[in-house]
Amino acid sequence: SAKLLQDLDFLPIRVLMIEISERVVTTDESERAQVSTPACARTFQIGVSRPPLLIEDLPTPEMVFAVRNIGWEELILFVLGPSVVALGLAIGSGEWLLGPLSVGRFGFTGIGWVILCSAVLQTFYNVELARFTIATGEPSIVAFGRTPPGYLLWIPLALVCFYLPFVLGGWGLSAGCSLFALFNGRAPLAGDQQAVRNLSVILMLTTFCFLLFGRKIERMLELFQGVVLTFVFVGLIVVTATVVPVSYWAPALLSLITPARIPKGADVSLLSALAGFTALASGLNYMITGLYRDKGYGMGHKAGYLASLFGGGRKELSPHSYIFPEDAKNASCWKRWFRYLLIDQWGIFFTGSIVGMMAPCILVGYLAHQPGAAPPTNESMIVYCAVQLGKRYGYLMFGWALLTGFLLLYKAQIGILDLLARNLTDAVVAAGPRFLRRLGADPRPLYYSSLFLLVIVIIVLINTSPPVDVIINSANLTNLAALIFPAVLIYLNRQLPRPARITWWSYLALAANIVFFGFFFVNFFVLRLTGSPLVRF
Repeated sequence: SAKLLQDLDFLPIRVLMIEISERVVTTDESERAQVSTPACARTFQIGVSRPPLLIEDLPTPEMVFAVRNIGWEELILFVLGPSVVALGLAIGSGEWLLGPLSVGRFGFTGIGWVILCSAVLQTFYNVELARFTIATGEPSIVAFGRTPPGYLLWIPLALVCFYLPFVLGGWGLSAGCSLFALFNGRAPLAGDQQAVRNLSVILMLTTFCFLLFGRKIERMLELFQGVVLTFVFVGLIVVTATVVPVSYWAPALLSLITPARIPKGADVSLLSALAGFTALASGLNYMITGLYRDKGYGMGHKAGYLASLFGGGRKELSPHSYIFPEDAKNASCWKRWFRYLLIDQWGIFFTGSIVGMMAPCILVGYLAHQPGAAPPTNESMIVYCAVQLGKRYGYLMFGWALLTGFLLLYKAQIGILDLLARNLTDAVVAAGPRFLRRLGADPRPLYYSSLFLLVIVIIVLINTSPPVDVIINSANLTNLAALIFPAVLIYLNRQLPRPARITWWSYLALAANIVFFGFFFVNFFVLRLTGSPLVRF
């Protein structure tokens, strides 16, 4: 008894239970909260409506990645990666279409600081999202269910907020438009809409096939996105540095850190969309935290991962979530995991987001302000950069820009489709553990059934509206989630063990997300509702 009291001394007694039975019932709300627990398991409850978390030691990074020691080489080869997948999704329609469209029409003054604020706030938000996942092994779509009044509100709400902007298929249609332009050397016209739709359908089916192979779906996405991003970044930097004089770069980069009035007459919907789709997807970034679980960060290593259908083998998802005890050994281990998270987010995601946004914006902004150049429009934006480069520098530049645009939009399509199916799978598993037991704890049938159904639904929903118009509406809807889920994170992260608990700067960053993205959403919503925004620029 004395030894047991010593072991338990590091946790608040009010939240500690010793479970002797084989089954733990944590709530009477639903049978979903019944999970089989090992005898004598120590548990720690966070929030409501979800089972308690099992108390176990954090695995070390060396254990997770099967290396003797983690230096810079091991860090790059094995540890970093989830942000590469997130960046592959992020560098897409916002960076290739919305940012250059905004700058081409209104210039950098008053636009640049919006880009920087969005990227900074989203990176802080991503860190807070991943904090809970690394500490517990629960992706955000599951963890939100711990917030009162419970999973019946938060998990469906999180899914609806995520699906509403992306299930319309604007990202799929834009990839089809880009491929049409690559094949035909021109933007699609009114009579080409069926051909564009057919290409979009083909691309959607190839995306489904791509996700069938590999050991870990997350690892396959990481490798693919890494290769494509390397090609795109190198090309963008070389072409932009070659075409655009240094005198144009300086004011463009200074606009990032120079607060200024939004240009007079700026399009409210377009500017709000730019804020939402700079970096990733503002309030919807919770969709990426399952990547940290699947990579094996922290307690994600104990939770399992989504394996591919071919080549991945059978991999179970744990029915349990985990938390670590507040002792010196685990506190030290947590600091290491959190340091890797910061490197992954600030070193890869934030840096890549700024480079990925500014390079196309500088290139298109310069081209749009050359003598005789027509300003970009929603309809011309997909091929605008290619057309302007082709006029001035020949067919090679024209083809490079079309290929770059297609790769950017297609890789984003792959990432979005995976995340739509991944988050639905995690939500269903969390809401119905009995269903997972029927699958033998193997989530692949559910994941791939969801994936196939989503492909069919999106193919049906793809319409003939200009893809940039659909993307603008989708980007504005992502800002809605920023009004809601940062507050949920504050509730969850303040209950973690002390080494992982939210800090004062985290409170400020999450509150700033609510204010910044919330303003843009409310302004857009009032515009759509009344025909006049609250604030005109």
